[in-house]
Amino acid sequence: MIILFIQLLCSTLINTNKDTKMETYKWPAAKAPVADIKPKQRTFHGDTVTDNYYWMIDYFKKGPDSEKTIDYLNAENVYLEKMMAGTETLQANLFKELKGRIKEKDESVPAFKNGYFYYSRTEEGKQYSKFCRKKGTLEAEEEILLDIDEMAKGHPYYSATGYTVSPDNKLLAFAVDNVSRRQYTILIKNLETGELLKDSIANTEGDAVWAADNKTLFYTSKNQKTLLSEKIKKHKLGTSTAKDKVVYHEKDKSNFISVGKSKSGKYIFIYSSATLSTEEWVIPADQPDADFKVFQPRVKDVIYSVTALADKFLILTNWEAQNFRLMECPLDKMGIENWKEVIPHRKDVLLEDVEGFKDFIVISERKNGLVQLRIRNINGSEHYIDFEDPAYSASVGNNPEYNSTKLRFIYTSMTTPVSVYDYHMDTREKLLMKQQEVVGGYNKSEYTTERLYATAKDGTKVPISLVYKNGLKRDGKAPLLLYAYGSYGHSMDASFSTSNLSLLNRGFVYAIAHIRGGQEMGRYWYEDGKLMKKMNTFTDFIDCAKFLIEKEFTSPAHLYAQGGSAGGLLMGAIINLEPELWNGIIAQVPFVDVINTMLDESIPLTTNEFDEWGNPKKEDAYHYMKSYSPYENIEAKNYPNMLVTTGLHDSQVQYFEPAKWVAKLRAEKTDKNILLLKTDMDFGHGGASGRFDYLKDIALNYAFLLSLENIKK
Repeated sequence: MIILFIQLLCSTLINTNKDTKMETYKWPAAKAPVADIKPKQRTFHGDTVTDNYYWMIDYFKKGPDSEKTIDYLNAENVYLEKMMAGTETLQANLFKELKGRIKEKDESVPAFKNGYFYYSRTEEGKQYSKFCRKKGTLEAEEEILLDIDEMAKGHPYYSATGYTVSPDNKLLAFAVDNVSRRQYTILIKNLETGELLKDSIANTEGDAVWAADNKTLFYTSKNQKTLLSEKIKKHKLGTSTAKDKVVYHEKDKSNFISVGKSKSGKYIFIYSSATLSTEEWVIPADQPDADFKVFQPRVKDVIYSVTALADKFLILTNWEAQNFRLMECPLDKMGIENWKEVIPHRKDVLLEDVEGFKDFIVISERKNGLVQLRIRNINGSEHYIDFEDPAYSASVGNNPEYNSTKLRFIYTSMTTPVSVYDYHMDTREKLLMKQQEVVGGYNKSEYTTERLYATAKDGTKVPISLVYKNGLKRDGKAPLLLYAYGSYGHSMDASFSTSNLSLLNRGFVYAIAHIRGGQEMGRYWYEDGKLMKKMNTFTDFIDCAKFLIEKEFTSPAHLYAQGGSAGGLLMGAIINLEPELWNGIIAQVPFVDVINTMLDESIPLTTNEFDEWGNPKKEDAYHYMKSYSPYENIEAKNYPNMLVTTGLHDSQVQYFEPAKWVAKLRAEKTDKNILLLKTDMDFGHGGASGRFDYLKDIALNYAFLLSLENIKK
């Protein structure tokens, strides 16, 4: 059972702030669904656990209770509709407001590659986009390569990805998923005739890569059941996919694999990566029938990635360098014994990525939790690009041309809309190519963004980025939504959101807790929030919340938390640890049944996750994972108001995890607070595919929060 870390200070804050809770939305007296109890026992390492709701896996497993599972999910959807019926007008207005800020007729900044400018554009009232190009100049006639609006007709869900044009510019490979399980079918279009070729490659990651001969494609094939990326295959146009040759077979089920091409177009790489080690294989792109050659055989706890330049390979690696360092080696001597250091390891700077050009390399670094872009000329001179906000997000954009002297990068902050820049690396001139337009008007000066630091229970300083509208009273009465992710080393940088304006303009503070498990403060930040240190992720988030209460940004009566997927695990853990700290929780596609999922290797992606969470078949990992797994630690006590969302076709976190979690919470909790479950019956992990449909989910989330604050408009 999880030990509750309730500190005396927090208890005092909770007790003194309960009086500030206002009268809320009058929830209907609808009767919540009661899930059937069918006890199933699990015994591991001498520990026996009874799971009353294991039967809900049957739709996924095609078991006898498959129909009963669907009936339960539908009943929960009906209950949600009844409970939220009084907010229908509010939801409709929120949707209109959210959609109204989006520029419907829009166009991306064109990127030049191999003689053509490529871009996508959207049209007014349409959900999807058109992928286009112009030859040589932006004044040339437009070619619409793919009209996704037309292609998506008749499909509740439609995703097109992986656009890649053959070296001779005559063929387009792309991939389609119309089920929302990320199993893509690769198709080929003749750009001269407009016809689709007969070649159709099913069950892939969608990552087609052209060889230099314009007729050979490499792609990643998935396991039909586990959805693991298992094989790299080679397809010759005009031949049966049944004859596609396997050029690489990954035997380690903890590794993800993929295939890609160097920017110069000269090399094709196979990538095999686990959390703790990587391996790459390479062939010349003009020798598609050659055998792939290992760049450097995998070594335990060594991660590396390769960037091809004209005369050498660059290697970004953590070999004897926790925060990574940059190495180089000759084109014909790739092994680790040939690596020579270019940029050494630094304890206070994380090297994240490298972008190669003919005369420059661009290094993405992270210092004090913020990204820096370092421009290095091949002659050795270097400089950094200046950024202005106290908290921001900066990243290298689409730079397909190897010979270019311009760097395209993306910049945004919590008050700065997404901005696309072209930076002349030789002259240091920075040109704003496009800034996200907020339809209806937006004045940055009306909002304040801050970067603060909370002190975690072990003394660690945890960054918090927050934004609010000017005039905020620091009296503890403002509603605050605290967001975080905290897993896989994924850094959650501060960025702009037009949707958040709907909360900010209604008096909310929006905050991001940069908790351990991410990589904001360096590689150690990730390593201190995974495996047997995972509890740091949850206590960091709680300590950030307590800090914001102490600083009177909010109080428990007005404090809300939100997270999705692994961030949904965070939501489940914090309500078990400190349920009275929050007035409301939004848990999106939450990973909450940790032990059961990680014990079942038939569930998609499970084996890839052992280095992140641990393998519960090992006794020490089992007991530690059980100590925080949300489903395992539900108790008979009060819980906050909660809205939980999932998707029936989710391939990342299966629907039965949140469904079981909600059913058990309903049976065990002692409060009368609201508990709602919404299942998208047509969608998966990412929700709706259209550029407007997802706004309905945001409108529902916001209506839930506003109702708890008794904000009716």
